[in-house]
Amino acid sequence: MSARPASINEESDAEAPATRGRSRKYTQVLGLINQAAIEVFASVGLAGASTQAIADKAGLSKAQLHYYIDSKEALYRQVLQDILNDWIVVFGFSDEAFGPRKVLGDLIRRKMMFSFEHPLRSRIFTAEMMRGAPVLNSMMDTSKQRTDQAAAVIRNWMNQGLMDEADPMLVLFHIWAVTQFYADHATQAAYFRDTAQQGDDKDRRYLIEQVTEFLLKGAGVR
Repeated sequence: MSARPASINEESDAEAPATRGRSRKYTQVLGLINQAAIEVFASVGLAGASTQAIADKAGLSKAQLHYYIDSKEALYRQVLQDILNDWIVVFGFSDEAFGPRKVLGDLIRRKMMFSFEHPLRSRIFTAEMMRGAPVLNSMMDTSKQRTDQAAAVIRNWMNQGLMDEADPMLVLFHIWAVTQFYADHATQAAYFRDTAQQGDDKDRRYLIEQVTEFLLKGAGVR
């Protein structure tokens, strides 16, 4: 008697482990490429980057790299989109009813931690903006809407007497500028403070406390 042909489900079950394995490997390689791209773009920018440099950093051949990406421009755009997605989380406002001390304080702490933990991503964003945002210009509608919403919340707090009167958008700009310093100028900050560039947990907590209090006082938060 001949063996019964395998059903479609049985064939799928047999192939599933191999498929899952390939999927995991694919995801892992994409992660390596993404990290390599971040390091290269942060170091030399889009114009100075090459797919060969990214491939070398990821431990791949150039041909292998192009199996996963279309071009360095497409990869750069994806890195920027990932950064924008990060900003949405970092700059998300909690319930307005919690008031400016908690909401802005939490925002400052999140942004400081992002500067400590992801300085290269922050530098890529800053460099792109300093070039006039040629790629980001077409990608920032959601960020603009959320920033406008945050400014409106700050205006409401000012109207309630919970903060000093000021331009709400400039309040957000000042929070960005001070917290971004610890990503873009980490080497400078470490040099003049005689500390390790990355800082330990205790030093990070100290900086977050100092920066948070400074910015909240500057904004006249009650």
